[in-house]
Amino acid sequence: MTKPEQHDIEISTEEKYETRDEPIQTVRLNDNCRVTMLGTAHVSKASADKVQELIATGEYDAVAVELCPSRHKSIVDPDAMARMDLFQVIKRGQASMVAASLALGAFQQRMAEQFDIEPGAEMRVAIKDAQQAKLPVVLIDREIGTTLKRIYHNVPWWKRLNLFSGLIASVISKEKVSAEEIERLKEGDVLESTFSQFAEDEKDLFNPLISERDEYMSARLIKECQENGYQHVLAVVGAGHMNGMAKQIEEKIITSPDEKIAQLDTIPESSSWFKFLPWIIVGLILTGFVIGFMRSPEIGTAMILDWVLINGGLSALGAAIAFAHPLTIMTAFLAAPLTSLNPTIGAGMVVAAAETYLRKPKVADFKKLRSDTTSLKGWWNNQVTRILLIFILSTMGSAVGTYVAGFRIFERLSTG
Repeated sequence: MTKPEQHDIEISTEEKYETRDEPIQTVRLNDNCRVTMLGTAHVSKASADKVQELIATGEYDAVAVELCPSRHKSIVDPDAMARMDLFQVIKRGQASMVAASLALGAFQQRMAEQFDIEPGAEMRVAIKDAQQAKLPVVLIDREIGTTLKRIYHNVPWWKRLNLFSGLIASVISKEKVSAEEIERLKEGDVLESTFSQFAEDEKDLFNPLISERDEYMSARLIKECQENGYQHVLAVVGAGHMNGMAKQIEEKIITSPDEKIAQLDTIPESSSWFKFLPWIIVGLILTGFVIGFMRSPEIGTAMILDWVLINGGLSALGAAIAFAHPLTIMTAFLAAPLTSLNPTIGAGMVVAAAETYLRKPKVADFKKLRSDTTSLKGWWNNQVTRILLIFILSTMGSAVGTYVAGFRIFERLSTG
């Protein structure tokens, strides 16, 4: 079947209004396809109730949800996390992304517990009721891992520590959010002004986190309507995305949804000089060793001792802070000085693998992830999250140790 030409799509606003409870906006595409966007708050019972009410009207032939495949899987198969191969996660370099995802989920979970509602309840209701009504469920959001990676690449390297600190703070913080504030988040004008301020202050975060996802979800909706001939789609999305998505559709910004989706699914490559930076540092360190031994065996030996004690010591300290097994701490001390001279192998990978071998997480640890990640104590008590912390903190310790030891080595050269 020949796919319609994208440039022939004419889009106009059919109606824009707010119900008493939730913001709703309907846009019309030609070919008799309308998309009704329901703006929700992910921790609001009113949002879940409104989703149920709209699907029950029988006006829709498809339900689109602000979910990616992995988040959809966690809803329909909640035990999937218990089958996660933690060693493979570490081996593939996904430990940091998994930790970030858990921290983000913990923040939402804590808010949900405060208001006595399951996080993402409106998405669960949308999936369940759509299936009961025999309506297709369309996943329109971008994979959370891709979004996090694009955020990481979009943030300058000197701001990445702040980003990490912010995630930790979201877990540590005990500040409560009032019910009135949650309800205000569903008012389109308040959200628009809130995100406008956010965009002004943190453009490097806003683009991949909000703006790009507005484009991505809009492109997915256009693509689904084109390919499946839907006449009226209910799109359940966060209220903060409604205005951005409506703008994308109304102003015909997306002319080729396939190209837009492919573009936004691409992980940006690091700049060429940054790729070579670890090897440059290794080259400088090794050169320092050679010069030191050329001057005298004592200076060269002192440099090696500095390298081992500082690099290995700080990595071991990171593992110890995460309450790693004593043998894991020793592994960090021995592995960090060696892995730091080989950028293809990270200290955290070796250290976390050792901890996984010595203290293999139990099924109960995986099942309690959702509750344990809502508190700082839980991250240390749960063996899964503790291994992730060991990976992160031992890696950070080794990274800091590389620079501190490097400066110490060249300080010896300048004074020797």
